[in-house]
Order: sequence, then structure tokens, then C-alpha cells
Amino acid sequence: MKRILISLSLFFIFITGYPQQPTLSVFNDGSKYPDFNLPVPVRVKDLVSRMTLGEKVLQMQNEAPAIPRLGIPAYNWWNECLHGVARNGVATVFPQAIGMAATWDPDLIGKEADVISTEARAKYNEAIRKGEHGIYQGLTFWSPNINIFRDPRWGRGQETYGEDPYLTGRIGVAFVKGLQGNDPDYFKVISTAKHFAVHSGPESTRHKFDAWCSERDLYETYLPAFEALIREGKAYSVMGAYNRFWSQPCTGSDLLLDQILRKKWGFQGYVVSDCGAIWDMFNGHALVPDDERASVLGVKAGCDLTCGDEYGSLVKAVKDGYISETEIDRSLERLFTARFRLGMFDPDSLVPFSRIPFSANATDENRKLSRKVAKESIVLLKNDAQTLPLSKSIRKITVIGSYAEKLNVLEGNYHGKAVNPVTILQGLKSRAGNSMKILYSKGYIPLEETGGKKDSLQNAGKIMENEAISLAKQSDLIVFVGGISPDLEGEESPVQLPGFSGGDRTDLNLPSNQEELLKQLSLLGKPVVLVLTGGSALALNWEKDHIPAILMAWYPGEQGGNAIADVVFGDYNPAGRLPVTFYKSVNDLPPFEDYSMKGRTYRYFEGTPLFAFGHGLSYSSFLYFDLYADKLSATSGDTIILSVTLKNEGDRNGDEVIQVYARKTESKAKQPIQSLKAFKRVSLLKGEIKTLKILLPVRNLAYYDTSRQDYMVESGNYELGIGAASDDIRLKLLLEVKE
Repeated sequence: MKRILISLSLFFIFITGYPQQPTLSVFNDGSKYPDFNLPVPVRVKDLVSRMTLGEKVLQMQNEAPAIPRLGIPAYNWWNECLHGVARNGVATVFPQAIGMAATWDPDLIGKEADVISTEARAKYNEAIRKGEHGIYQGLTFWSPNINIFRDPRWGRGQETYGEDPYLTGRIGVAFVKGLQGNDPDYFKVISTAKHFAVHSGPESTRHKFDAWCSERDLYETYLPAFEALIREGKAYSVMGAYNRFWSQPCTGSDLLLDQILRKKWGFQGYVVSDCGAIWDMFNGHALVPDDERASVLGVKAGCDLTCGDEYGSLVKAVKDGYISETEIDRSLERLFTARFRLGMFDPDSLVPFSRIPFSANATDENRKLSRKVAKESIVLLKNDAQTLPLSKSIRKITVIGSYAEKLNVLEGNYHGKAVNPVTILQGLKSRAGNSMKILYSKGYIPLEETGGKKDSLQNAGKIMENEAISLAKQSDLIVFVGGISPDLEGEESPVQLPGFSGGDRTDLNLPSNQEELLKQLSLLGKPVVLVLTGGSALALNWEKDHIPAILMAWYPGEQGGNAIADVVFGDYNPAGRLPVTFYKSVNDLPPFEDYSMKGRTYRYFEGTPLFAFGHGLSYSSFLYFDLYADKLSATSGDTIILSVTLKNEGDRNGDEVIQVYARKTESKAKQPIQSLKAFKRVSLLKGEIKTLKILLPVRNLAYYDTSRQDYMVESGNYELGIGAASDDIRLKLLLEVKE
């Protein structure tokens, strides 16, 4: 009845428009697209049919112009929300994506994504009210980045959910669902899974390299998270990668975009290129002679939208006979289906998210959530002699490290502008209050500020080191804040410094001036707490042997300083877990350009890691016992119910992350050493005992059979191990899978 009553006022709507909708003209030509009582496919086809070819191709670029005669407003498809609405003014800044993964808490990340989409709608509604349609003001977000972080040298690995396809899929599905919402008619925002597919550096050659891996690596490592986000998460957009895969450009790959994405997985949404990726087809990859042929290749393969202006050449391509207007209409219909389902052509009274006020952005509640995510993300790598949490006998602390007062080590990349962000130094000082004295020294010159000219800054650096040592001598304990920053690692950049090149890393070590200062401080005989920032693994060989307490804080977001203080002072019991392997050296790894998974990640690395995937300590200890399965013999269609009992044996409330790994005891095809198959983050009060149920679908044990061109669960025995990390399996049982 509501829609019928509204439809009676269509004439009024077309004359006046709604406050946050484009004003439409009166139509006397039988137009169907303004009628929101009609199905979206009918409306979309009608609207596309009324455009000229020139108008159509301009709608296929990220900066799509208005078409006033049809009531179509301008729209920019380029928006970012990797860990908060980015590049669009004030917004809540959550921990960087790698830190989100370190929570091992999909439910929490789903709540975070819901907050992000609320802030996105708040900003969009305000922009529309002002008549603004600029970049980063829209509702189509190019997040999350679910590429597999196969090599810690990749600078953009910080944007991912780590090295494991299962963990990446679980966190990613939660993020997509939180962004897109659950309204049956309208998307809250649209989430774009990127970069499809087989893409993880090097940054310096991303516009021209050709990634090769085995068919099994493709289906067992590089594709599972994407499939989960499409099939389960219902992500409505996918971004193609810059590089080639098996000699085809990812953004023009019939295999990836049509055979796998649409035909095999049933994807119904739209595909967008990475920025300039269509241009790369002829300029970087040299596969076609010009932008016209590159555009044709992209659209025919299934890339509907370019981040760039290359698709303007499609008018000529139609005239030259390289592509038909019908093929262009297919892409237009996908794109406008997205805009209709975002409510852009309907009155606000029908679109529930159009009523989200601007005041919903960057609220106190959202800041509290950012702090919670940050606390859950912090990984306690080492804690000898119960150095942490700080003893009440500690009266004076010296905080050392330039990163302690830097804002960028909270933010990572692709971030918004936080309201009153709390640096690490501010967080520690605030928590210490009057009961403890905090001294501070920068201690070292950040590598990114040296320009690589160590000699010219030697005197200044020595002065800073001497000051740090002098203050440290006066204190009971030292908190050293170090690591790396987003000025060193990140997306394609001109950085050329020791250990870093073009955004990527050439080694995994701490910057040498930080390690040298740490060695001097350790000689003082004071306890040292090392707080590390960064988006990837560090080779902390000396530090692991000599520093009693080490925290990995990632890029912890706007409340990072408070979250770190919560952990250091014992107000929060840490339970973050590594979503990546920390190796002892870059020499433990295959060449960066090699996309084979052999020797990479905990699933295939045969050496001894410095800190294993899934590792993370607590201020409590947890006892695992009574592991049972409801059946020890099953078929591929069954779901096993695992039961395990945990006891918090510590004197603090805390979380434990239960991890379930599987390995095939004998196989006709080479299998991973072990693979994560299930996990659960659980809270236990001190002394509490809980029995937990974990569901394990037997199909999760499948591998990709190249002869069948499909996944299959091999019959035989599987060892299931449950524990606190990939190298800390507490209990095991044997499962038999029958034909």
C-alpha cells in the first residue's frame, strides 16, 4: 500500500524532486525507469535504452557525468573504506586491515564494517544535500583487499587479511556483509573485493608482470577467499588486478572474469578495473596496439567499469566493428542495477539508509569500537619473567622512539581523518596519570626521514641516542616504540632506502639504527618492552633472544595509543594472533616474483619460523582437554561437530583463539603441511571452564583435483589438531573419510 500511495505522487516527484534525489523532468514518452514500483531489471533496461552510445561509454568510467535530460546525476565510483571511510574528511579510523585480521574475530569485524557503512551513508547523504558528487563521496567502495599475503616483502600486504585463505575468507565475508547490509531491496553501500586475482607484488612491476602458479595453487590459495566473498558474502563488485595471470591481463581475462567469476560462481554484479589497468594492457603489457583495443578486450572479458577514461574510445570501437553496442549495454545494465539498488533513483522515504544523519559520523561510540578492535588486534609475541603487565612497583618509565608520537603509524594507508587521535606516547601518559612518571626521548631518526644519508645525520642521531640512554638510566623500565611505518611500506612509491624499494621491502629486519639503540639499552640491565608498528612480519632474531617483552601493534588506528596502554598496564588481556608467519630472514623465502606457494606461508614452509602463524600470548594460561568428535568416520557431505573443553587457569579474565588444523596423513597428491579449517575466539573468566562446539564441514578438507577440474575430498585418514597456534597443537584426533 505504501508504494501504491507513493506512486500516485510520481507527477509531483518528477516536478519537484526529493531533497536528496536528482530532480527529474516530466516524462510523457512511456518511460518505465522512474517508476519504483517496477522491478529493477525492467527499469534499468528502459533507462539504458534511452542513452546514446556516447552517453553510455561515459557512464563506464569512474567519473561518470550527469545526463540531465534523463535525470541521471553525476557519480564518481571511486571510494575507499579499507579500515574506515577514507580520503573524505573526518571519519573513524580503525586498525589497518592486517590488524583487523589479527583479531581472529569475524563478528567484531562485521560490526566494524556496519559502522563504516553508516558513516559512509552519513557522508553521502550530506554530500547529496549539498549537491556534491565528487570523488570519495559515493557509495561504491573499493574494499576489502583479500589478496593472499604470500610474501612479507609486499608493501601492500598491510591492506590484506594475511597469508591464509580460510582466515581471509572468514574476515572478508564478515566485512562485506557489514558494509552491504541486509535490506532485501537496497544496498547500504556496495563492497568491492580486490584485486582479482593472483596479485601480491612486486609493486615496481605491477603494471607489466605475468604471474604464474600451478592450477592447484590457484584454486587452493589464490581463489578461495574470493569465492567465499562472492558466494557467501554476496559482494556485488570485484576489482581486477593490474598484472597478467597465465599471460592474460587480469582485467581482460576471460578465464577469471567470465569462466570462473560469472559462470562458475554465479556472480551477478559488476567488475571495475584498477586505476589505469586498461591503459596498462597496451602500455605496460604491450598486448594490444592502443586504448581502443584495450577497452574492447576489457569489456568483452567482463570488465564493466574503468578507473580512468579509456572507455571513451569505445564509440570508435563500435564504429570500427570491434565490439557491439549490445555488449556495451550489458555492462551498462550491471552498473545501473548497482545504482538503482543503492536507491539513487528512488525517494528517500523508500530507502532506509537515506535517513542516516551526518551526526552519525565519527561518534564517541564509534571511537570506542575502534579502541576495542585495536585491543583485540595486539599480539603479545613474547613475555618473559612476566614483564607485562606492568608491575605496580614501576614508578618511572622512559618511552623511547620517534614512532611513539607519530600519527602515521596509527593510520596505515587508505585512511580518513580522525578526531583527536591518540598517539602511543599520549596513551601511555594518559594511563600513567600521576601515579607514574613518564620520560620521553625520540631516540632515533626514522629511516624515512634520513633520505638514506646515514653519514649526514650521524651527529644528530648520536645526540638523540645519548639522550635516550641518559633518560633510560633514570627509569625502572623502558618502553621502546619501533618498527616500520607506512612511509616505508605501501603502494607503489619512489622510496629507495636500505631494506625498502618502491613500496616493497628487500629485507625483513628492523631499521639498523633502531636495533643498534636497542642493543645499547639492553646493556643497562633495565627491563625493556618493545612495541612494534608495521603492516608485515619482522625478522626479530636478536630481539627475540634479548628483549623480555614484545608487542606487535600493527597500525592500530586512531585509538591505538589507548589500546596499547590498555595492554601494557594490564587493563586488557591480549589475545591477538598472527595472521602471517614471522620468518627469521628473507633468505628463508623463495624469490619474491615466484608465485608458486612452495616454501611459502605456514602451509608450505618447511623451516622453523621465528613466530608461527596463529601465535599470540596471553596474561592467562588456558588448558585444553576432552577433545571429541560426534563421529570419527564421515563422508564428504557430512559436517563434524568437534567438542573441546577449555579452562582459564590464570588469575585474569581473557580470550583464547581456538584454532583447528587438518592434514592428510597419506595422499596421492602432495598436500599442505597443515591448513587452518576452523577457529573461534572465546572469552573466559578467570578459573572458568567452558565446553565449546566447533562445526567442521568435511568438504572443507577438499583439495583441487586437476584431472576432475574440481574440488574433491580424498578418502582416507585426516589428522585434526586443535590448539593455540599452528605450532602449538594441544590435542589431536583422527578422522576417517569414506567414499
